[in-house]
Amino acid sequence: MPLTNDIDLIAAKVEAGERLSRGDGEALLASGGLLKLGELADRARRRLAGERVFFVSNRHINHTNVCGNRCKFCAFSASEGEPGAYTMSLDEILAAARASLADGITELHIVGGEHPALPYEYYLEMIQALHELDPAVHIQAFTASEISFFASRSGKTVAQVLAELKQAGLGSLPGGGAEIFSERVRGLVCPRKISGQGWLDVMRTAHETGIKSNATMLYGHVETAGERIDHLIRLRQLQDETGGFGSFIPLTFHPANTGLAHLPGSTGIEDLKMLAVSRLMLDNFVNIKAFWIMLGIKVAQISLFFGVNDIDGTVVEEKITHAAGARTGQALSRNELVGLIRAAGRIPVERDTLYNVVRVYDGGQGGGPLVDMVEEV
Repeated sequence: MPLTNDIDLIAAKVEAGERLSRGDGEALLASGGLLKLGELADRARRRLAGERVFFVSNRHINHTNVCGNRCKFCAFSASEGEPGAYTMSLDEILAAARASLADGITELHIVGGEHPALPYEYYLEMIQALHELDPAVHIQAFTASEISFFASRSGKTVAQVLAELKQAGLGSLPGGGAEIFSERVRGLVCPRKISGQGWLDVMRTAHETGIKSNATMLYGHVETAGERIDHLIRLRQLQDETGGFGSFIPLTFHPANTGLAHLPGSTGIEDLKMLAVSRLMLDNFVNIKAFWIMLGIKVAQISLFFGVNDIDGTVVEEKITHAAGARTGQALSRNELVGLIRAAGRIPVERDTLYNVVRVYDGGQGGGPLVDMVEEV
């Protein structure tokens, strides 16, 4: 398909509310006009999501790094018995969660390796115990790849696994494991992992089961621009079908300590461009998230002018990206997140996992005290 060379034509389609094509997306990625692209994405963001910028008070828990997949882009995974390999006991997981409850978190975010020896019951007991610890805290846990792995380990269907986890207290699925849907790319970087179509199928089943999820894309390694756009279009198609995705998070590849350490990774320009194009292509996703852990705080703040309306959350402890050389901290406070958003002239809104408003703070620039405008539960 030939590229659309005139970005003004694409802008006219966006203004008219027309859906962008694969060629449009490739043209946007190839465009050298970063600020023009940002302006276009910002207008689309304003129309769809308004002036509010969301964050969540959450705690990440990575229960094990032992994984049979050993994907080339991953610096976190280890084999059993290898130096640095670990698996948390249920008591350790509960202690980590309990330590953050006093801070008023509303979400536990749990992902880990696909441990070849852990029984399925380990995960069920984990979710049930965490839910009993504080039923008001939403549990967002296990990627689509992990869910498929649990089904294989237990001899159950994906639908059965999701139903049992939901009954135990699972609230939603994160978006990880999507990587790039292209089977060419997956054959090069994650041949043992669930297929791209398999990821989509698990998410479709989750949405049909009443479990919402997020969606991601890992970019900046061996994929082409066309494969990125194809990934976005396939997500858009599933969102048309189910409406079950809460947000989309483009994840920039960090090469350090991975099997792809010879690659340079993305630049800040490329990151902003990818966020903007995601906003423009995913016309049925209200929320586009900048994961500050991967992007860095300053780029995440600038991304608010490139189509982004969510900068994730407090996080507390993140191990996966930091194993690949991330230099960001492992936590931000509510005050820091609110300050970053206010400095960009936007309205900071603390949300829960499903985008219900927890608290709206005063917006706009300035360094005054954090004042609640509205409080909703």
